[in-house]
Amino acid sequence: MNRQSYRSIKHPSVLLPRLSLVMAAAGGVWTLGLWGPVGMARAQAQAQAQAQATVPTTASVSASAAVAVATPSAAQVQNLPALLQAARGHDAAYLAARAQFDSARFRAEQSRALKRPTVTADATVGRTTNATPFSTTVTGSTTDATTTNFNASQPLFNRASDMAIAQAEKTLEVAKADLEAAEQDLIIRVSQAYFDALASRDALTTVQASKAAITEQLASARRNFEVGTATITDAREAQARFDLVTAQELAANNDLRNRQLVLEQVVGRLQVQPAPLKLPLVLPALMPDTADAWVTRGLERHPAARKAQLGLEIAQLEVSRARAGHLPTVSLTGRYTQQRVDGTATVRNAATNSTFPVGQVGTSTNSVVGVTLSVPLYTGHSVDNRVSETLKLEERAQHDRDAARRAVELATRQAFMGLQSLAAQVKALEAAEASSQLALESTQLGYRVGVRVNLDVLNAQSLLFQTKRDLAKARYDSILGSLRLRQAAGTLGEGDVQALSPLLGG
Repeated sequence: MNRQSYRSIKHPSVLLPRLSLVMAAAGGVWTLGLWGPVGMARAQAQAQAQAQATVPTTASVSASAAVAVATPSAAQVQNLPALLQAARGHDAAYLAARAQFDSARFRAEQSRALKRPTVTADATVGRTTNATPFSTTVTGSTTDATTTNFNASQPLFNRASDMAIAQAEKTLEVAKADLEAAEQDLIIRVSQAYFDALASRDALTTVQASKAAITEQLASARRNFEVGTATITDAREAQARFDLVTAQELAANNDLRNRQLVLEQVVGRLQVQPAPLKLPLVLPALMPDTADAWVTRGLERHPAARKAQLGLEIAQLEVSRARAGHLPTVSLTGRYTQQRVDGTATVRNAATNSTFPVGQVGTSTNSVVGVTLSVPLYTGHSVDNRVSETLKLEERAQHDRDAARRAVELATRQAFMGLQSLAAQVKALEAAEASSQLALESTQLGYRVGVRVNLDVLNAQSLLFQTKRDLAKARYDSILGSLRLRQAAGTLGEGDVQALSPLLGG
């Protein structure tokens, strides 16, 4: 039976004079049966009972949708800058990078001590006892001595120390680049979680709206079947779409919960309610508007490119430090020694062969100031081998620098083209949304006048709601793409997040 003849059947009473084989619903299982006056009445009653048992009313669906959407509103609405500020004090990866940068500053200060003077002091307290009874002069003595030494040294020339200090300064710049990279990564992770939660919320809202529309279409199909203007097929098609959208609603609700948990974990807060976008959405113009300009920025400012360049400079300094092993070192040294002696000695009188004690008390001092020159003469070729090693490490650092710059250029161009594509998708989906809305209205009108069937309406509704969902997702991806482009160019900062505040509600 073709569509033309299928639509011409308005009511089973048309077929009362004869019997025909049809598909009847019995207990949810389709079977072949005879469609006569009694069979038709039984099939209609079974279909009506099953539809009433499995399909909720429009009011109940709307109420459940309203509850599901309104439940998160109990939490306080927060925009992206506020959540980013909260994440700064909670995210473990960012806090670890901050601690690493702070430690690098102290490491740099340690290296500067190589050019500063050093002063040490030590003291020795001891007692010396000597017994020589056979001596003709001194038969014994006991001496208590306290010795104090002060040593000072000031480097005058040490090429290796100079290179070590320069390397420490470069290492501090590397730690700063790592901190900037961690901060940009935090911005992207918070923004990703933020817009993923909004996209999941919009997806759930769209599915619930689609469910409500399908429910109304199912109710209409049931009514038309009851009055004899439609067949049982329309109700079964609507029932199948209703069951499918119910499963989609459950999946969308679970996805929203997962996205919400991710956002709460990143920012360290519970019951976070991200502020939605303000519609109509107008994104600011992209400046500069060429990929080459963004690539130039990336090569100059991206933390990975800067870190690779600093790594090359550190390797070059290491070569100079290794070569300094052939050079002499000069330092100014000084030493001051004070010794206090307090003791007694037993002296023998040779004439009388008698002994008598003699006291020994006094303080002595010694001062030395000079310049120390140290020249390496032979080190077993260790310095030469060290120089050869550092030259190879410098070559490796050059290749790492080139690879990092190429990666930055590629990522920047991909991000730029991706953002352009997303902007075009948003415009195309906005046009598709308007067209799908008009198509749905036309299909509904055709269904009411009898030139379209129920399945056409269901398809038009599905297309419209799918377009709405894709449009919302494309808008979020477009905003996130602009942030990713700035990250690829190394310019992403808190100011870029603050610039999104006018686009967000709250």
